[in-house]
Amino acid sequence: MAAVPTEREPDGSTIRQVARRLKDGRLEVVTVPEPSAAPGTVAVRVRASVISAGTERATMDVARKSLIGKARARPDQARQAVDRMRRDGVKATLEVVRQRLEELGPLGYSACGTVIEADGWARGVKPGDTVAIAGAGSANHADVDVVPSLLCAKVPDGVAPEHAAFATLGAIAMHGFRRAEVAVGSTVAVIGLGVIGQLATRVALAAGCRVVATDLDPWLVALAEKAGAHGAVRSELDAAGVAGSADAVLICAAADTNDPVETAARLARDRGTVVMVGATRMDVPRGPYYDKELDLRLSRSYGPGRYDRDYERWGLDYPIGYVRWTQQRNMQAFLQLIADGKLSVDELITHRFPFERAEDAFAALDGDDPLVGVVLEYDAGGAAKPARRARTAASARAGKPRFALIGAGNFATATIVPRLVAAGLEPAAVVSASGLSAESARTRLGFDRALSSPEEAIEADDVDLVVIATRHDTHADLAARALDAGKATYVEKPLAIDAAGVERVRDALAGSEAPLWVGFNRRWSPHTEAVTSRVGGPRLMAFRVNAGPLPAGHWLNDPREGGGRLLGEGCHFIDYLCHVADSDPVTVTAHGFGSSPDVPLAATDNFAVQIQFADGSAGNVAYAADAPTGPGKERFEASGPGAYAVIEDFKRTVVWRGTGKRTIGGRRQDKGFDGQMRNIAEVVAGRAEPPSADGYLVSTLATLAAGRALATGTMQSVVGSER
Repeated sequence: MAAVPTEREPDGSTIRQVARRLKDGRLEVVTVPEPSAAPGTVAVRVRASVISAGTERATMDVARKSLIGKARARPDQARQAVDRMRRDGVKATLEVVRQRLEELGPLGYSACGTVIEADGWARGVKPGDTVAIAGAGSANHADVDVVPSLLCAKVPDGVAPEHAAFATLGAIAMHGFRRAEVAVGSTVAVIGLGVIGQLATRVALAAGCRVVATDLDPWLVALAEKAGAHGAVRSELDAAGVAGSADAVLICAAADTNDPVETAARLARDRGTVVMVGATRMDVPRGPYYDKELDLRLSRSYGPGRYDRDYERWGLDYPIGYVRWTQQRNMQAFLQLIADGKLSVDELITHRFPFERAEDAFAALDGDDPLVGVVLEYDAGGAAKPARRARTAASARAGKPRFALIGAGNFATATIVPRLVAAGLEPAAVVSASGLSAESARTRLGFDRALSSPEEAIEADDVDLVVIATRHDTHADLAARALDAGKATYVEKPLAIDAAGVERVRDALAGSEAPLWVGFNRRWSPHTEAVTSRVGGPRLMAFRVNAGPLPAGHWLNDPREGGGRLLGEGCHFIDYLCHVADSDPVTVTAHGFGSSPDVPLAATDNFAVQIQFADGSAGNVAYAADAPTGPGKERFEASGPGAYAVIEDFKRTVVWRGTGKRTIGGRRQDKGFDGQMRNIAEVVAGRAEPPSADGYLVSTLATLAAGRALATGTMQSVVGSER
């Protein structure tokens, strides 16, 4: 699910952004809502951005491939699709893939601009500062970018914006150079003289090293020689007398061939170092690497902090005494080299285009002209703000209720929106922190308008239902704000990830007559009704879930944002026990372990929860991330006086009463999504009474109690669950 912006004045502003269609690689300059600065970020009006010929051309090439070609280029994503097909079925998976291919994808990751808004926790920058910015999906080719504060570096006086825009690329080159651990007077060989290789050459020269630079293109070799390197075209390298001379070799090439790895072994001296900076084949030949006892190292992007959520998302910097060169410090060091006149990037700018001609700039990547640095230049004043669109009053419409979606992630756009539309609601507005993802959802799903301000959607006159599908830490506040505004509210699970969030929603419900639904869809499955109507209480219940693992850095594993899998996903199954028991939960115990020692206790992803209910019912949830998924993802069992029932993956239910047996369902899975959305449509249209929200609050309190039990190892009371 998508992150949600913090509040800013909803003025309807739009910006321009370069985007590619994931389906066919078609490039567009689209108008999107201006993004807002979220916690820990800085909003920057861009003045110049650099197109990375290697990385961005490769991105476009993959997008242009056929579906089979895309699968071959990204086998990891292909495997995910196959796994999802086994779990959710062919039809549901193909719908997710189709929607994914229709999305607009951002381009760009190295730019410079002026800070126009900064979160209070941002350090070292303030509005009005000129900064270099970094990060794929953050430092986009766009009029305004919102960037994590540690991916900003203040630009020294005298450095032109078009030069500072190279800072991210320079940090990649600098980190590769640092990985080599060479000293003044060392010989460094650079293989591949695109923009990263050219910058690596200049960084090494500025550090007092002798540089041997090689490439297939004589023009690129000559450009490196102009900076002071000893150049040799690849075809003439063996005759250049440089074999075995390099203390370190930086492979900056991007090639589907093993030649750079083999060439590096010939250039390196005995016990030298080879650093892989670019994306090239790595079939390392044992013989030459063994004979010279070469040290092979990989360089990960632009320095320590990259891919670390604590660093990039939450702005937790590494102490300089322990990590001297982070990605931000590498950017700052690169900028200082430019300011001191020790490194020049001006001769690397081979093409300049005004932002309005961004499509021509990308077309130049496939041209025949020599190309290294392609700079997009932006109007310093930014894009003009359009007139606000008129809204339709609810009473003047043709009758269908309308909804706004806050959070345009895959689950919301592929699952929630189509079902709401099928149930008879019309899409009105879509909100996302990323203006591009909001615009992408608007064009694909038929929303009237795309926005970056939740408040604008919540207060809109033509919105009858507010749908909240953001990341978990924002659910309670946004739901409460929608209820305060008197709007019918659907919020994806969990309702809240802490007690303060529950109280915020409870207070909003007390002062509002608007209905509330939480995305506990399994309540609405016909399989659930089959069990509750045939198995009386008190009940013994068991819910087994084979959820599968998540990547270690997944946001759901972050207790601050996702709550961890117990609060973020286990809530589904705890709610189900509470719903089927139809009795207040009294006490909860929980135990578990993580898939990895790096997973925080709060994000434990293998756990068992036991709940005791007021009527004597008892239930447990066994949630496993490490178990095989072959037996099916979910199995629920319930027994009561004279009856027993089992639900298999919400496809098939068998109920025994005495000697009788009844089977419900078959091969089609029904987890209750359609039933819940139909109920929402009926209530919002005024044709049905809303369900009570008490059950959602009670099961959320039980889930929070399970979290406390996991943390303390003791039984916890479900305080405040009495209805």
